[in-house]
Amino acid sequence: MSAPVDQQRKLHLSHHSAAEIGTVAADLVAGLVEERPRAVIGLATGSSPLPLYQSLARRQLDLAAVRWFALDEYIGLSAGHPESYAAVIEREVITPLGLNRATVLLPDACRPDVDQAAADYEAAIASAGGIDLQILGLGHNGHLAFNEPGSALNSRTRVEALTERTRQANARFFDCLDDVPTRCITQGLGTILDAKRLLLLVQGRDKAEALRDALTGPVHPDCPASVLQLHPDVTVLTDVEAASLLPAGASAP
Repeated sequence: MSAPVDQQRKLHLSHHSAAEIGTVAADLVAGLVEERPRAVIGLATGSSPLPLYQSLARRQLDLAAVRWFALDEYIGLSAGHPESYAAVIEREVITPLGLNRATVLLPDACRPDVDQAAADYEAAIASAGGIDLQILGLGHNGHLAFNEPGSALNSRTRVEALTERTRQANARFFDCLDDVPTRCITQGLGTILDAKRLLLLVQGRDKAEALRDALTGPVHPDCPASVLQLHPDVTVLTDVEAASLLPAGASAP
């Protein structure tokens, strides 16, 4: 199903159903872990990677030595808040996959000095030897992790302000829009580009414009996900709806 769009950049794009996306993505993760039992994998939250985590949970993989780094975390939520990404990853990844919590790291957004927490998280990723495979979703406005439009393409892990569009998109997880945090700690675009391989999962017609701009538009801070075009090894798994605006020659049948 997969076909390289650009051999030089090794950008692989293929279409699947939601269930197939999870299976194909899990195959990729399983292959990495078989090759590198101590692999470092970057975790994304949101609806896009859920089929991947669900498929992994159905497999009997030995993940004991794998180390995991989350992409981002909200600032301003109390420790243990059910919509903090620490809690989401606990529910959707750690418990279903039977992971040791000590192997899963997130930015410590509850520290008084969040700027230092961001710097320490960047250092922790480097200390682990960098990320072997970074799992990614795509925001409606082209954000990658919580790198909003305007983010520097070489940015590192830092405190970021969330746009109104991002907060509105995430409001469905909270009682009301006012409860959605306004800031976060996020891996930077430069941090993401340092990963050895990127895996982008995209579903739904509402992501079609963002995906088109990310893969075929100019590389520009207005579309943070356009940095994918700069990475040497990217796999994009998408459904037909999300890929509906891509040039015909840019996708596998």
